[in-house]
Amino acid sequence: MAVTKKNAKNKELASLLTAASCALIGGLASNANAEDSWDVDAAFLLYSETEGRVSAAEPVISATKNYDEETKRNIKLAADTLTGATPSDQVQTFTSPSGNGSYRTEVNQPTLDDTFKDTRLALSTNWSAPISRDWSYGIGGYFSKEYDYQSLGVNGNVSRYFNQKNTTLTMGLNLSNDTLNPVGGIPSKLFQVPENSSNNEFSQRQDSDDKSVIDAVFGISQVINSRTIMQFNYGVSTSSGYLTDPYKILSVINDNSGENYGGNFQSNNRDLYLYESRPDSRLKQSLYWQTKYQLDNNDILDLSYRYMSDDWGIHSHTIDAKNRFRFNKQYLEPQLRWYTQSKADFYHRYLNASDHSNNEFASADYRLGDLDTYTMG
Repeated sequence: MAVTKKNAKNKELASLLTAASCALIGGLASNANAEDSWDVDAAFLLYSETEGRVSAAEPVISATKNYDEETKRNIKLAADTLTGATPSDQVQTFTSPSGNGSYRTEVNQPTLDDTFKDTRLALSTNWSAPISRDWSYGIGGYFSKEYDYQSLGVNGNVSRYFNQKNTTLTMGLNLSNDTLNPVGGIPSKLFQVPENSSNNEFSQRQDSDDKSVIDAVFGISQVINSRTIMQFNYGVSTSSGYLTDPYKILSVINDNSGENYGGNFQSNNRDLYLYESRPDSRLKQSLYWQTKYQLDNNDILDLSYRYMSDDWGIHSHTIDAKNRFRFNKQYLEPQLRWYTQSKADFYHRYLNASDHSNNEFASADYRLGDLDTYTMG
């Protein structure tokens, strides 16, 4: 996450906007059935978490040119801005990511630098066309850039049709390379967060690091009857390189302090915080099933299930249900989604002073913890 300055007026405006916590979606579309035509869609998302945590604003515009019924090109541009922090239950003092200063947080106030702000711009394009009556393909690429992070990727897929196109086999591949340029450089893993820039640890940081990701998916879709279509996918993803979050830290607590159990461990007369550490590789596998069924009144029921596991110890289940109610040329589609996951092997809310030096990997990132989420939309 990048750290830049923002004035009070912008902060107030962001708070007012994100308080709405709503999404507005609009479209400017030409005739989708016409050849050599453009379809343009636009969307705007506002997102906000409680207690002054992360909020986001994201406009997206997508344009698709239809050369014929099966040949088209898509171009999408997205921008998003993140602001916010996480409250703390005690007074804490932290060094700014650059090491050129520090900031103090009071009880139940955000623990991130109050200048925290990050903006990302992303551009992607895709081309899809038939090869023959029974084969088709798609290729694409994307580029995204933010203050301290850059991602570049290419993707492609090929499909084979059987049974008068009622059965489709698909194979897709995505390759990406990301470069991290965190403010202040890459910190040493599980190294103590320094008190100020005079600490020599800052001069030992490297400026940037990379990671690469390879994603592959193998799928089959089948028309069951005139009302039902079903899909099965198997996905595999491998990541290597720098997979640690350079901005996340862990607290080390004093586990031998009697009534003060849970208090921060003191090192060099200050609370001990460590930069997190994650493995430099990750293998994820997933299974996905989806079924769409058209009811007698033409409403459409959409059910899906996804199972994912990785070699970090995380196992997750996702169930998603939607029902599209159709009203002439409009529709309303309520959604209910449930997600649950187990924690990573190296996830810790905090480390104990008695054994914190025995850990090779450790992270307090809640996204790696055990959690259950429910979404209604």
